[in-house]
Amino acid sequence: MFEQAFKNIDDVLRKEAGCTTELDYTEQTSWLLFLKYLDALEQDRADEAALDGKKYSYILDAAYCWESWAAPKTKDGKLDHNKAMVGDDLRDFVNQKLFPYLHGFKQRATGPNTIEYKIGEIFGEIKNKIQSGYNLREIVEHIDELRFRSQQEKHELSHLYEAKIRNMGNAGRNGGEYYTPRPLIRAIVRVINPRIGEKIYDGACGSAGFLCESFDYLKSNINLTTKNLVTLQSKTFYGKEKKSLAYVIAIMNMILHGIEAPNVIHTNTLSENLADIQDKDRYDVVMANPPFGGKERKEVQQNFPIRTGETAFLFLQHFIKILKAGGRAGVVIKNTFLSNTDNASVKLREQLLESCNLHTVLDCPSGTFHGAGVKTVVLFFEKGSRTRKIWFYQLDPGRNLGKTNPLNDDDLADFVTLQKTFADSPKSWSVDAKSIDQTTFDVSVKNPNGGEEVAHRSPGAIMDEIAALDAQSADVLANIKGLL
Repeated sequence: MFEQAFKNIDDVLRKEAGCTTELDYTEQTSWLLFLKYLDALEQDRADEAALDGKKYSYILDAAYCWESWAAPKTKDGKLDHNKAMVGDDLRDFVNQKLFPYLHGFKQRATGPNTIEYKIGEIFGEIKNKIQSGYNLREIVEHIDELRFRSQQEKHELSHLYEAKIRNMGNAGRNGGEYYTPRPLIRAIVRVINPRIGEKIYDGACGSAGFLCESFDYLKSNINLTTKNLVTLQSKTFYGKEKKSLAYVIAIMNMILHGIEAPNVIHTNTLSENLADIQDKDRYDVVMANPPFGGKERKEVQQNFPIRTGETAFLFLQHFIKILKAGGRAGVVIKNTFLSNTDNASVKLREQLLESCNLHTVLDCPSGTFHGAGVKTVVLFFEKGSRTRKIWFYQLDPGRNLGKTNPLNDDDLADFVTLQKTFADSPKSWSVDAKSIDQTTFDVSVKNPNGGEEVAHRSPGAIMDEIAALDAQSADVLANIKGLL
């Protein structure tokens, strides 16, 4: 039923002039899902209060509750068409009354980790793009079919929502910033092996894939106590996200996975000065796929000892700094970081090798990230002791990866198994830190077992060379003619 409801919602959104991309579809579905979820949460809390003989104080005023504006019901539980707004009335109520009211919660909330603050933040960041009040009425009725009351229902909805995020990630060249392949995340989580009581952080959380998968991993422990569950809900997962849409999706994704008031802050992580980070700000675990290829302004670069415009390199400095002594990290980064000769890359590699134990490098093939031909590696390191030996693993699924043939959990099973003992194999080997050049600190992937990948040039680079050769040929012919 849920899957059909999601399909029906997308079908209506495709007819909507204000929504043109998968990103729009996910964004508009998200704010409506959030309000439907909030209604279910309020009903659950009211029922619990009634059982205890207490009166529940609703978060939302009656006029803004789901059953007032979105789905007023008759006594037999069906939609009351006499009370339900439609057309311009519905659109104007949402734009002019509902959104401003919900945005106001940000000022009224007692703190950033409350559900009230999340309501205010979300509805200050996004806008209703559904211009037709008739389309909006149709979508609202499909959303109303969804139920959030049982864990099974939330679990099914979380899977469908993840599928929407994956489709959004596939939709364009920037999709990678919203979606890191879940099999890769799960492998990283297994290697890091977070434990209950540890604080887990992603400062570039996107759709919160690392936080959600970590929650699932820790929740799968069959011996969880009530105290453990409270710890998982409020004192374990922390994220920051700069982009408005990704922030909203992260909140919704974590809620659907079962975290009621996610500790995700809408901010530019890189605007924080590294010198200001204190012990109380640090985390036990960092797992992240920071954006690469971006360029940060000079004033942002001033926050870092190693100045560079490359976003990913600034994030890596941030992650090293914000880890506790003995803390563990798994960070995705462009593979060129391992061998770039610019000053920032060399200094950052030196810092990583000297202040952390870079114990594992996972080399990922092209096509790992949908819609992006960029080759990446995952750096696994522990803070507080220098690197003595690096174990490399060259991931080779034996097929070309892409949107129709994505990475799966089986592809990474061998890596996860061998990594436990840093075992040698045709795909894995170790390098002694003493053998690393102390002037370049080059740690690029060079498989001694004959599996070293041939660096294939991109089609664009080949076409550029052909054009350059053609131009040279034209010059030669022109010179010959000039001599005749």
